[in-house]
Amino acid sequence: MLRLGLTAALVVAVADQLSKLWILRLFAADPARRVVPVTPFLNLALTWNRGMSFGLFDTNSRLNAVVFTVLAAIIVTGLVIWLRQVRQGLLALAIGLVIGGAIGNVIDRLLRGAVVDFLDFYLGQWHFYVFNLADAAISVGVALMVLDSLLARAKAAN
Repeated sequence: MLRLGLTAALVVAVADQLSKLWILRLFAADPARRVVPVTPFLNLALTWNRGMSFGLFDTNSRLNAVVFTVLAAIIVTGLVIWLRQVRQGLLALAIGLVIGGAIGNVIDRLLRGAVVDFLDFYLGQWHFYVFNLADAAISVGVALMVLDSLLARAKAAN
């Protein structure tokens, strides 16, 4: 299960960084462009998040990059320790998604001082927070952890 989780983490981190390089090149080609409409519910919109999830604590402080990188390193270390003990494939995959997403965003903080966000989903005038593939992997990973927990409880009840 360790191999499954670490493979998922690697795939997520690489895909996340490749998508961010692509989006940075896309917007560098036309610096005046701020938004690229894709569908009636999705825009590509380059934003820089120096805070944490959903832009919390986004103060443009260089200290944020250090604090959030150290915090992510501690969380990833704990997740890898947990992953080594996991015997269920779904949980191993879930943990791997979270690890890969965290690593993808840490790479941004170390290389760029901020996380590159660009996926802007919306409905009418309501826009969800702009996010990236790493954030999506973390969210899916946490959802899978909850599902795994519910399945384990259901199995234990029977």
